[in-house]
Amino acid sequence: MTSSDISAPSRARNTSDAVLETAVTDSPRFDELGLPEPLMAAVRDLGFTTPSAIQVQAIPALLSGRDITGVAQTGTGKTAAFGLPMLASIDPTLRATQALVLAPTRELAMQVADAVRSFASHLPHIEVVPVYGGAPYVPQQRALERGAQIVVGTPGRVIDHMERGALKMADVRFLVLDEADEMLRMGFAEDVDKVFAQAPAERQVALFSATMPPQIRRVATEHLTSPVEITVARQSSTVTSVEQSYAVVPFRHKTGALTRILATSDADAAIVFCRTRGAAEEVGSALVERGISAATISGDVAQKEREKIVERLRSGALDVLVATDVAARGLDVDRIGLVVNFDLPGEPEAYVHRIGRTGRAGRTGKAISFVTPSERNRLKFIERTIRTQLTLTEVPTPADVSAHGARKLLGQIAERRESGRLDLYRGLVNEFLASNEGVVDAAELAAVMLALHVGDDGPRAHAEQVAAEEERAEAKRLAERGARRPGRFDDEGGRRDQRDGERRPRREHGPRDAQGTRYRLAVGFNHGVQPGGIVGALTNEGGLEGKDLGKIDIFPSFSLVDIITPLDASTIDRISRARVGGRMLRITIDQGPGGRGPRPERSHERSYDGAPSARRDSGRDSGWSSRRDAAPAGRREGGYRDSARRDDRSFDGPRKPRTRG
Repeated sequence: MTSSDISAPSRARNTSDAVLETAVTDSPRFDELGLPEPLMAAVRDLGFTTPSAIQVQAIPALLSGRDITGVAQTGTGKTAAFGLPMLASIDPTLRATQALVLAPTRELAMQVADAVRSFASHLPHIEVVPVYGGAPYVPQQRALERGAQIVVGTPGRVIDHMERGALKMADVRFLVLDEADEMLRMGFAEDVDKVFAQAPAERQVALFSATMPPQIRRVATEHLTSPVEITVARQSSTVTSVEQSYAVVPFRHKTGALTRILATSDADAAIVFCRTRGAAEEVGSALVERGISAATISGDVAQKEREKIVERLRSGALDVLVATDVAARGLDVDRIGLVVNFDLPGEPEAYVHRIGRTGRAGRTGKAISFVTPSERNRLKFIERTIRTQLTLTEVPTPADVSAHGARKLLGQIAERRESGRLDLYRGLVNEFLASNEGVVDAAELAAVMLALHVGDDGPRAHAEQVAAEEERAEAKRLAERGARRPGRFDDEGGRRDQRDGERRPRREHGPRDAQGTRYRLAVGFNHGVQPGGIVGALTNEGGLEGKDLGKIDIFPSFSLVDIITPLDASTIDRISRARVGGRMLRITIDQGPGGRGPRPERSHERSYDGAPSARRDSGRDSGWSSRRDAAPAGRREGGYRDSARRDDRSFDGPRKPRTRG
């Protein structure tokens, strides 16, 4: 393979922007998009036939050398939309980095790298390397120094390799920002600007985002040249290929409801979304205790272990994955046919990302969301935003579970009958019926065998059925009460802490009062540091989530942050080597008076109650909190945490800080 086999696209530019919409009536085939034959061979190997709307519009534009902005949701085929033309621009004879893809999370970076490798299957001399936090530097550094042509990475680790000299930008001609809105929401705006500043002036840029807020417009205006603007309507395959429903479930009944939904599902595998790390851990443990093949991924799980868990899910060794939003980003496993929102997400974008884990690439799937009576307004907001009305469904009862298992067994009888070797069992049945003549007939015998097969022992199963029917009645009663008084009270009778759950959901980032351990970071506002940058570094390099972070105080030359759970040595080392505002964080336990840290003059202090990235997880606490997540008052009777009332403080300080004890 020589460089002439795949020619680099022209850099011809227009002086006016072009806007493309998705009203495509006759969709072309992949072989009509102008892709070189080596890439078409890979497309055929992967079984792709008809390109998606984003691919139809993005691939020709990128092949012609244009910059593009693509507004499209996850699951619409964005990776192929930029990955295929990106590969067409690579010179395989040049052992240098020629393309760089920035992704907000390590999971997405790994997913994109795997996909690009599959597209390059007929280009043997092209190397794709993912670089992300939470993994050793040396193997990544060696791969970069060998001259990997395509690098896919998270902004923080990419900048680290740039500053160490391992990642050289001189030959980069193709830059991609994937899920740009999520990247900026996690606090990577400064890092993105820094990457663009180091890239050559002559480069091609593809920016993809689920939404186009002003911050993304700013990036496009500053760093793209006359981009072609592609907008894929919200009625995308992510939504239309997924059968969506919801069930009204009071919190204390959620685990039982989840167990019965999984037991009656015909999906090959399922993913269960929880709002917090503590919730995910406890839900996963509860499922395992009930005999379900389940595992959990969250910020607590080491990267190697995450990869093993995902591989087990992909291979069929695992059936249920319990995850938080950030941990599951970029996850694409064909077996996932069911998504369960154990906790309703705070934002419509998060909902779309979640259900996008199923119904991908032409497949169909199902998604069911648990909605407490107090969350009906939030559900309506999601429905309006995605322009889809979810179907109300009822949670299966134990009788439904038993009937489902019995029908599966009955369905296997015909197949087993064809296999023969039944004389032994027929003889035993006839012998039993003869000895119990007048007491048990054949139909009753079969019914008893079915009951034993599904675990129905009679009295206990009856009691469980009665309890489940009472749960249904309670859910219906609470739903009707919530409809009469929407948004005023939660399902435990406590007054809600917010007036408008649709427009201003509560931020969740741990208790307002100092909890856990206070850490000191060697960066401050004199270095141009913003809270989003700190949060981005802690979540990306340290594997933390917004929920793990408490109060953040930014001083002129350093910052203090409350972290709910003490960090281990390896996490401290990773975070210490991360950079924000061009400086290494060098995180240490604060040794101020009382262990709470030194206090400079208050006029120079900027204080922030929590993390901007926590907006992704806004809304009511899930209640499945572990001890390290719990507020001092502990758990309330119904399972909800006794959450402190928190005001919504903006991050545009300075303001007078709270007094610490």
